[in-house]
Parts: sequence; structure tokens; C-alpha cells
Amino acid sequence: MKSGSEAIQGSGRLYIVATPIGNLGDMSDRAREILSVVDVIACEDTRRTRKLISAFQLGSSDRMVSFHEHNEIARTNTLIQSLREGLDVALVCDAGTPTISDPGFRLIDAAHDQEIEVTAIPGPSASVTALAMSGFACFRFCFEGFLPTKKSTRLRRLKEIDQDERPTIVFESPYRITRTISSLHEALGSTRRVFIAKEISKLHETTWRGTLGELDPFGPDNAKGEFVIVVEGNQATKAHGFNYDEAEITLP
Repeated sequence: MKSGSEAIQGSGRLYIVATPIGNLGDMSDRAREILSVVDVIACEDTRRTRKLISAFQLGSSDRMVSFHEHNEIARTNTLIQSLREGLDVALVCDAGTPTISDPGFRLIDAAHDQEIEVTAIPGPSASVTALAMSGFACFRFCFEGFLPTKKSTRLRRLKEIDQDERPTIVFESPYRITRTISSLHEALGSTRRVFIAKEISKLHETTWRGTLGELDPFGPDNAKGEFVIVVEGNQATKAHGFNYDEAEITLP
């Protein structure tokens, strides 16, 4: 394993740069500094990153290259070559911390394999922010991201969430939020508490906390914006000392 100081001499550095999830006031000084000086900015959506670069006057947007789920593998090879040639590269996503349910891990993995220095500019993350706001015990937690669309896989994942004593963080789009709330209600019952945040840190931020049986604030007419759902851990499982891993063991 190589530390940053042991990286290949002459190679560039890969920066993982967190950007605001809504409020531009959350952009850190370090993030602005790095984005103003790097040679290449690899971004999930060049249109959104261009607005950020323009808002903070961070230099030319000609340095941007697209880096998304459809070109990640091919673009990784190109970016690694640029790093090996001594260029500094910043990785950003549309909002928040890169690689959290977004592209990027392949590039970072390849950089480590090539002994290229990787460093992070920490900042906003919708998942951790929602967890902190939830008020649920979060000494341990599970990040689920977006639930699977395939029904059988989705049901299996919901059963796991139902048994887990840790709070679980779920992302959802405005197009599936109503269906997801219904699925959670069906799988976890009406008494499980959830915290829901919509458009965190933005002008129309909305939060709600209560049981799944009480929940009815996000019907079709209100299903707009990006959602983060925090499901409280199974308190009955915790109280009875249930071990989900042990429950999966089949004895001879």
C-alpha cells in the first residue's frame, strides 16, 4: 500500500471534491481553490458543473469532461493517462460527495492501483445530513441508496431492512417516492418510524418524521424534488438480541 507521499513521482493528483447539495453557501474554500487550479474536472453533468464554476468564477469551463455511468469505464482509462502525464484531476458529481450512489469508484480504484495520489476535499453529503437530522440513534447505520427496481430483489432488500437494528438510509426520486413509501409500509408495518427529507438545504426544503402508518405528506401532487428516507432500526430485534447473520445459518 502506498501513501500519498509514496505516489509515483511526476504523476498528477486525483481530488475527490464534494460540492453543495443545494445551498451554494455550503461550498468550502478548499473546494473552490481546487476547482480553480486543477487541469481537468471530471463531472457527472457538465451543464450543472458549469453553473457551479460560473457562480464562483473558478476559471475556464473548458477543463470539464463528462464522467457518468454510460462512459465511466472508457473515461477512466483516459483520465488515468492524464494523471500519469502529470495533470491534476478533480472528480465531482452533480451534488454532494462523489461515488455515493454516483459514478467514480472505478476511477479511484484504478488510481490507487497505479499508485497515483488520491485525496478528498470533504463536504456535503445528503445521506449523512439526513441521518443527522433524523434524531434516530446512529452509532451504526446502513446506507442502502436507491432500492432495486426488480421486484424479487426489492422484496428481499426490504426484508433485510425490516430486520436490521441499524437505521437505513434510502434515496428516492420524485417519480417513485409514493411507491417506495407504500412498499416500506407493507414490508415494515405501520409503527416503524421514518424521517423524510426533500430538497435538503434548498429553498423548498421539507422534512417529516413519524410512523409509516401516519405518513401521507408526499402524495402524487407533492412528489417533487429529491428525497432521502431514513428508516429507524428495528427496535424489537435489538431488544430481543436477534442476530440476522445467525438467522441465516442452516444447521445440518
